[in-house]
Amino acid sequence: MKDNKISRAFWIVLGSICLGLGSIGIFIPVLPTVPFYLATVFCYAKGSQKLHDWFVGTQLYHKHLESFVKHEGMTFRTKLTIMISVTIVMGLGFYFMSRVPVARMILVVVWVCHVIAFVFFIKTKKEEDPH
Repeated sequence: MKDNKISRAFWIVLGSICLGLGSIGIFIPVLPTVPFYLATVFCYAKGSQKLHDWFVGTQLYHKHLESFVKHEGMTFRTKLTIMISVTIVMGLGFYFMSRVPVARMILVVVWVCHVIAFVFFIKTKKEEDPH
């Protein structure tokens, strides 16, 4: 029973950290919002059904994840924001790993996979008219 409580607490804390980072990412383009929110949904589902249900009901979830989770795709702006964020973060990692060529190659492969996924596998949906 004790391990279960520790495990649940771990997932709740990790989900809360991801939620915080994802929310900061709304204002700071270097932090990718969508991946952190996806991690939040996953962690809360593992740690607390109540927190999971709460997050899925928030405007943050509906604005940034709902259409993606329902396989409807993402807007071009959302896809571009994610790709710019991923490119900046991986570019910094690439720059600072100048002495580790294997790590640089791995980053390039991961980045290319992201680009392929966003271009060919995630549908681009039309921007929703706010009026």
